[in-house]
Amino acid sequence: MKRKAYLTLILSGMAFMPEAYGQDAKSIIPGVSVGNFAMEREGKFLNVVMDMDLEGLDVPSNRAVLLTPRLVNGANSLDLPSVGIYGRRRYYYYVRNGIGSISGEKEIVYRAKDKPDDIYYSHLIEYNDWMDGATLKFHRSDWGCCHKMLSANEGILGLHHESFFPELVFVQPEAEIMKSRSLSGSAYIDFPVDQTVIYPEYRHNTTELSKIQATIDSVRDDRDVTITSVWLKGFASPESPYRHNTELAMGRTAALKKHIGQLYHFTDDIIRTDYEPEDWAGLRHYVEQSNISHREEILALIDSEMEPDAKEAKIKRSYPEEYRFMLQHFYPALRHTDYRIDYNIRKFSDTEEIKRIMEEQPQKLSLNEFYLVAGKYEPGTDEFTDVFETAVRMFPNDEIANLNAANAAIRRDDFATAHRYLDKAGDSAEAAYARGALAIREKDFATARRYLDKAKGMGLEKATLTLGELDKRR
Repeated sequence: MKRKAYLTLILSGMAFMPEAYGQDAKSIIPGVSVGNFAMEREGKFLNVVMDMDLEGLDVPSNRAVLLTPRLVNGANSLDLPSVGIYGRRRYYYYVRNGIGSISGEKEIVYRAKDKPDDIYYSHLIEYNDWMDGATLKFHRSDWGCCHKMLSANEGILGLHHESFFPELVFVQPEAEIMKSRSLSGSAYIDFPVDQTVIYPEYRHNTTELSKIQATIDSVRDDRDVTITSVWLKGFASPESPYRHNTELAMGRTAALKKHIGQLYHFTDDIIRTDYEPEDWAGLRHYVEQSNISHREEILALIDSEMEPDAKEAKIKRSYPEEYRFMLQHFYPALRHTDYRIDYNIRKFSDTEEIKRIMEEQPQKLSLNEFYLVAGKYEPGTDEFTDVFETAVRMFPNDEIANLNAANAAIRRDDFATAHRYLDKAGDSAEAAYARGALAIREKDFATARRYLDKAKGMGLEKATLTLGELDKRR
């Protein structure tokens, strides 16, 4: 029964893997056959894998045999770690003289009598551009006394050709003339019946007023931000006459404007107000989400063209039990004030500052600023990808943000993520090209050609070049 050894070299380390020895071994050099050979790109590395059959290798006592995979492309070459088989006298000669091995510390050394019949060999090489098109040769050298090489033989294991990786087209977003943003919310300020004066300690007003103040403070205290407007819109519930509700909505909104103006000393042109006497849209939402009786009939009345007072009276008269429920549970939420804080953020041009802002407050950055900082990183790196991933989190529905994030995912062969972003990348020529590039990486060349033809027809020159390269490589 054959003895088997499983030799996996990962950079400078060594581990064992339970791989079965292949039956398709071919003689490459005298005494050695190789089967199950593969040379494949794995991210930043090139992985070389083979099964070595050493059963026919005889090594005399005073000889050593060195087996070395060698990657060659023109003037460039790289020796992978060797497997050394040492006869008894050669082995002890190297031990006594403190040499250890012929090729160096990464060599895997066997005494001839302990030589396995089969070796599974695997080694990761850090990838360089010159390796595209390189030949992997298998070199045997026989050594005698005095550290002298007596003979050499060499065979070819195979060639490495990179899978076609089309050049990706990232799109630089237009710089925003003004980086305008907003924060919004709703507050439920309680007023005594028929009054328009704000009492901060009345019922839940302390909490509700604090919501508005916290929103304003979150941007007001930021040196990068300038508040441009505070917008308030007051709503009343429908249980009183429409004219009276109009007065209440106007008066209560004006009271809130005065309250905020006194707190922050905003000028009158900063605080803008609006009002809606009765929040029928809000009432419709609460009814639609409920399971009250006669829900569909009440919704039909809410949607009708009746005057507000007649509509409310009809609901109260036709469905008194449901009306009482709505009055108690729905109407209080209809007496609210919506607010929005509009502000501008200063522009950032220094990439180091943009990096810091991206880590601390990415919501301050524009898509163009994300793009600028991405250019400082090597494509395919974690840092490069993280920029576009952060950008698309800040602008989840922006087509350019999704397109660039998809390209970053394609660059890392993260196909599932790329598909997800491309679903929201729109129908531009660049988006069609990206879908073609992804199809190339997935080896779906028919789909790739269809998308590249589309991008070409839309005037994208890169699509024409990539189609030509695709034809040449295929």
